[in-house]
Amino acid sequence: MAIFETTQYAPEHHAQAQALLREVQGMSAQSLHAGAFARARSLSGRVVTYSRKVFIPLTRLCRDQCGYCTFAARPVDVPAPYLSVEEVLAIAGAGRDAGCHEALLTLGDRPESRYHVAREALARMGFDSTVDYLVHVCDAIMRQTGLMPHVNAGILSKEEMQRLRAVSISQGIMLESTATRLCERGGPHFGAPDKRPEIRLAMIAEAGEQAISFTSGILIGIGETRLERIDALLALRDLHRKYGHIQEIIVQNFRAKAETRMHGCAEPDLDDLLWTAAMARRIMDDEVSIQVPPNLSYAVFPRILESGISDWGGISPVTADHVNPEAPWPQVAQLARACREYGLELAQRLPIYPRYAQDLERWVDPALHAMVRRNMDAEGFARTDGWSPGLDVGLPAPAMGGNNVGRDLQFILGRAMHGDRLGRAEIVRLFQARGDEVEAVRIAADDLRRTTCGDVVRYVVTRNINYTNVCGLSCRFCAFSKGKTHEHLRGAPYDLALEEVARRAREAWERGATEVCMQGGISPDYTHQTYMQLLRTVRQAAPGLHVHAFSPLEIAHGARLAGVSLTTYLERLQEAGLGSLPGTAAEILDDGVRERLAPGKLGTRGWLEVVEAAHAVGLRTTSTIMFGHIESPHSWAAHLLHLRDLQGRTGGFTEFVCLPFVHMEAPMFLRGESRIGPTWREVVLMHAVARLVLNFSIPNIQASWVKLGAPGIGRLLSCGANDLGGTLMDESISRAAGAVHGQEFSPAQMEDVIMASGRLPQQRTTLYQAVHEERRACSMQARPLEARVQTPWKKRRDHF
Repeated sequence: MAIFETTQYAPEHHAQAQALLREVQGMSAQSLHAGAFARARSLSGRVVTYSRKVFIPLTRLCRDQCGYCTFAARPVDVPAPYLSVEEVLAIAGAGRDAGCHEALLTLGDRPESRYHVAREALARMGFDSTVDYLVHVCDAIMRQTGLMPHVNAGILSKEEMQRLRAVSISQGIMLESTATRLCERGGPHFGAPDKRPEIRLAMIAEAGEQAISFTSGILIGIGETRLERIDALLALRDLHRKYGHIQEIIVQNFRAKAETRMHGCAEPDLDDLLWTAAMARRIMDDEVSIQVPPNLSYAVFPRILESGISDWGGISPVTADHVNPEAPWPQVAQLARACREYGLELAQRLPIYPRYAQDLERWVDPALHAMVRRNMDAEGFARTDGWSPGLDVGLPAPAMGGNNVGRDLQFILGRAMHGDRLGRAEIVRLFQARGDEVEAVRIAADDLRRTTCGDVVRYVVTRNINYTNVCGLSCRFCAFSKGKTHEHLRGAPYDLALEEVARRAREAWERGATEVCMQGGISPDYTHQTYMQLLRTVRQAAPGLHVHAFSPLEIAHGARLAGVSLTTYLERLQEAGLGSLPGTAAEILDDGVRERLAPGKLGTRGWLEVVEAAHAVGLRTTSTIMFGHIESPHSWAAHLLHLRDLQGRTGGFTEFVCLPFVHMEAPMFLRGESRIGPTWREVVLMHAVARLVLNFSIPNIQASWVKLGAPGIGRLLSCGANDLGGTLMDESISRAAGAVHGQEFSPAQMEDVIMASGRLPQQRTTLYQAVHEERRACSMQARPLEARVQTPWKKRRDHF
């Protein structure tokens, strides 16, 4: 009995299909393909995707009997009705070890309704149906291997789709055709009641109702006409327009197989396949990817790219295509070479496409969000290495370089090198570079750095004094701060006694420092006078130190407590000893992101107002970005433009500091709400693009040893960076987030990294002036740090 009795099939598609067919009949194949190729490139750029997967044939038993299928088998033809959980996990584990993200589960339609051996096998395992078992298996795959299931389980009920949505990232079913005559006696779908188009269309519509990211497509060469193919594509297009859920359309070509009813039937040739794929691109809406399986076109598969496809489908380094076992998948290297021949770039995606991965709240069950975020980059593509900021793991291998670079990117790089002001779309395009383009961006940034800054790499000998970790805010990324209700997390709350602040300042001076950097939480116990007293304490303890202190958030907080303007408060702080401000608390200057990242915190406009006020009273500031959590390249571009525009008005920024998000102990990561920091590609691009965008306004681009370690900052010195920041002496914030790169990076270590990169080290002051030789000599002979005293926090402080 059919599960869905209502039809979503629209007979009026016939007229539209006829009109479309007439429209293209006068076109040459070359013209049709060129139009589809151009449209695909305008939609997905130079990127063609694939999913690295394992193919898990949970059962090959099926109640349907299609005339072309060799996947469906009889019980006597298989070792067991179902793969065991252990067998499934062995396949999935091999895929995980081979860098796969997807577990494709394909199975026959409800074999228990036809075969008693299937019913008996399910009963022995404790399940009532194949779908019950499938739900169990998907859950086991996710929990034990981390792979993301994509399910092709045939016709499902509404309730079954709901259950599978909780344990799979995406689902799919091929429409194949809307030609009902193919279900008649003698047709390929005779004996296959689940292949009736009205049933399939109704299930695809139900997937849309449930907001399931979905795969569908057509099978060509089984007796349908070109008009009927167009009709099927129009039916799928209309469903997508109603629900927005069809992430890809597969155009699959029939292959004749021995021991099937259609073994002697003619197969569609390459021209027919290309025509149909080009029509699919012409018909389907922009956001829908068009996919053609490369293994079914054998050696000529690269020509499929001519038809405007944007995806190759699932490619497995571990398992065969069990539906077409005679047709092995091309290796990923072959796909990459094919793309390069057409000026394109291969990129790995997840089983859920980037557009859907960036809108998880709508398309994926909440329980699965963390899994997707752990495996995606800032654009929603798959992460392809095990590196994250703050971890003690090796960097990905350096890019070899090549000439597969888009003309549009070459033009943007030329503009940047000439000092032209890049627009937002151009900056986003730079951040979207992949493959050879990343190396082209890096080389351009390094050339521009060399022209602007020469080969000198600077650093400052400084000490961080984070005077309190008590904070009344609840920023979702922060692993450093302690609230009164979270005192047990990541150590005890503290609030340094002024005597300890003074001791640390004196020790810093004795160890060769020229700067002390002070920041802390927004303590509910602080008054505006607290910040004044901290400055006076340092000035009295070590008069020679430059005090670089208080984020724009702390300045705004202090001015509000004092009931005075930003300008007045900043002038009072100057008088008390403030020399400059760290441009922290910026995170991402994009309020759509900031509201999710740090609700209730200073907004973009507020941050910019504080910094502009500081510049107006003569206080220089740094500028920063924290990237790799929930934002996108569009947010990065907006951030850079805000900084460039402000610098154009004030000229008060000394440097731009790239701060990769360290995820390990961040609350939002622990709740599954963030990515695991930027990828290494994104780190390279952030430093390089910052150089290209900011070079003529903020010439100093800084890499963070705290986030990236010595190998990381050494590599970034060839990516546009010319500054390595401070030695710090006490690094608390990144360590609290889980970074392992230490609390101090000594001057000797700094200079070793710089010289190993073929560059010239130079100590600097906060404001990029040369340091006195006495300071340098002192820093090179510094004694070990004394033990720190973390004064426990108490509600009423008697030392302020």
